[in-house]
Formats: sequence, structure tokens, C-alpha cells
Amino acid sequence: MHHLAYIALGANLGDRNQYLAFARDALSALTGSRVLAESSVEETAPVGGVPQGAFLNQMVALETELSPHELLAQLQRIENEAGRERTIHWGPRTLDLDIVRYDDIYVDEPDLVIPHPQLANRDWWQRELAELGAKE
Repeated sequence: MHHLAYIALGANLGDRNQYLAFARDALSALTGSRVLAESSVEETAPVGGVPQGAFLNQMVALETELSPHELLAQLQRIENEAGRERTIHWGPRTLDLDIVRYDDIYVDEPDLVIPHPQLANRDWWQRELAELGAKE
């Protein structure tokens, strides 16, 4: 069964454009998945209060056969392959991948919350979802 997930991509270390391209390629290569559409890339200020450089952000619409938990595991694998280090919460990172929405389901578990709990606070995500034609 195919599902529609919206994945947020962000990077603020190194060659930010290259990390976003790496993520798009890696998402396209996931078993039973394909990127249907990509939003524009936009630069945003970091959130969370940790001093750091600006982010490049983008949203992709991903058709996938992966369950939400399988998809989360794959996103974390891709982040690790991009050299992401989890040392400071909301700190700088080579690549950040978040499941923003997955079909119309709601998940509220310790390791996964869908829709993403920060969706209402990130106006760029809302713009990117609208650009991709996501329904409210």
C-alpha cells in the first residue's frame, strides 16, 4: 500500500545545498518509495536559541510503502550517513530530516509524533506544504 509522507529537509553546516541534494537522492532510493514533488529551497533563521548559522530548508512529498516507524529509521540512517552528530538539542547539523505529515494519521509516541509537533510554529513548513499542494 502506498502512503504519502511530507518530509522536511534542513541543513546548516558545510555545503548545505549538497546535503539537501544528498537527502533527496537518498529518499528517492528508499525501497518502495519515490519523491513525487519538491518545494523551493529557502533560507531560514535557526530556532531553539542555540547560536548557529542559517538553515537551508526544503519539503518533499514522498510516496512510500514504508510504515511511519520504518520511515523514521531510514531518515535517521540517512542523517547519519550525512555525518549528523546529535550532541546539542536543536544545535547545528549537516542534515535534519523530519516526518511532518504521513497520510492523515496521528501518532503520539515517545519516539514519533505525527503530524510533527512543531508544524504550527514553523511558517516555512506551512509555505512549503502549500507549495506542494498539501491539503489541510
